[in-house]
Amino acid sequence: MLRDVMLEAGNAMQHNRRRATLTMLGMAWGIATVVLLLAYGSGFERAIDNIFANWGTRIMGVMPGRTSLQAGGSKAGVTVRLKLEDVDRLQNDVPLIRHITPDASLTSNVQFDGRTQQLPVDGFRPAIQRIRNLRVDYGRFLTDEDELRRARVAVLSSEAKTKLFSGRFPVGEQVRIGGISFLVAGVLEPKMQEGDDDNTNRQVYIPFSTMGDLKDTEYIDGIWFDYEGMNYEGVEHQARSVMAAAHQFNPTDKRAVWIFNAMQEVTQFHIISTGLKVLLGFIGLLTLGIGGIGLMNIMLVSVTQRTREIGIEKALGAQRRHILLQFLAEAMAITFAGGVLGIVLAYGVSLSVGRMPLYSRIAQNAEAGDIRLIIEPANLLVATGILIAVGLVSGMLPALRAASLDPVEALRYE
Repeated sequence: MLRDVMLEAGNAMQHNRRRATLTMLGMAWGIATVVLLLAYGSGFERAIDNIFANWGTRIMGVMPGRTSLQAGGSKAGVTVRLKLEDVDRLQNDVPLIRHITPDASLTSNVQFDGRTQQLPVDGFRPAIQRIRNLRVDYGRFLTDEDELRRARVAVLSSEAKTKLFSGRFPVGEQVRIGGISFLVAGVLEPKMQEGDDDNTNRQVYIPFSTMGDLKDTEYIDGIWFDYEGMNYEGVEHQARSVMAAAHQFNPTDKRAVWIFNAMQEVTQFHIISTGLKVLLGFIGLLTLGIGGIGLMNIMLVSVTQRTREIGIEKALGAQRRHILLQFLAEAMAITFAGGVLGIVLAYGVSLSVGRMPLYSRIAQNAEAGDIRLIIEPANLLVATGILIAVGLVSGMLPALRAASLDPVEALRYE
């Protein structure tokens, strides 16, 4: 039965090849539009993820601030100063923290072989490499032994290396920071950097313990850590509560300590990208709907032209459901052929377009933050579902009309 219906649908399409081909192309264009728009939305989301992955997503930074609310007998406006003890408090009282480091920074003249550059110098423990996803281009990063020995070693970011050494190999050379000699241990791979005011690739990393030779580290400039799991709000709440208890400020006072929460930013962008994908999918649905209307009109014309044929089939004993299934199968066959062609077309377009500049327009080393048309399996499933729904709706009305024809009137039709 089903085989006969499909053969009949194929014969009908071959009998009206031009009409079936044009209708199929309309459906192909519609489904290709749906797939490509969804692929653009997925590419936008992937670009955002790559931008944040440049630094790491499950990271937080705690910076000192000034209270804006009263707490107990303390007035608002009290300066909060962080110490090394706060690092230990966070590590002990926030169980999800994996790696943590204090941050002490300054801007200093860095010298090598007659060249002097004013660069940001940051003192961290070796854990900062995992926290900030720092990748070594050559040489090595800071080690626990460097931290314990207060070793005077430095790791240069890519632009800092270029400014000081140009094309020379820096590892093993000595640079002077604040008049003190440091051995260059390694150079980092370049990171995404926005404009000339961004010091991302100009930083010089030294052990936190050694920073005490350059400045007073009784009070630190911040604390950075990463954490396990996805409960970023819970981790932030715990970190703020620990700091509030230690420094006696109101836990709801967000100005007392400022907490940078990368996952909060990622989540906000994911909401935007999800909304974008829904909007693009809706636009694609409207485009495919136009193709569906064309399919419906063609099938209605086919019913009119084959009225006498329908009458003969009913006179020979064909039931209403047989006629319904015959015309619905023809509509779905055209839809299926158009869908396959449309998906192939979408893949061809996505491969030919390649990378569309987005973040690289405003940032250096940011090609990973550009948009690529990514056709994900989930997008294909969504597009296929939309295609089937449009095909059923477009084919059902003509099929119902054909099935409801009176056989006597159909036989009289000329």
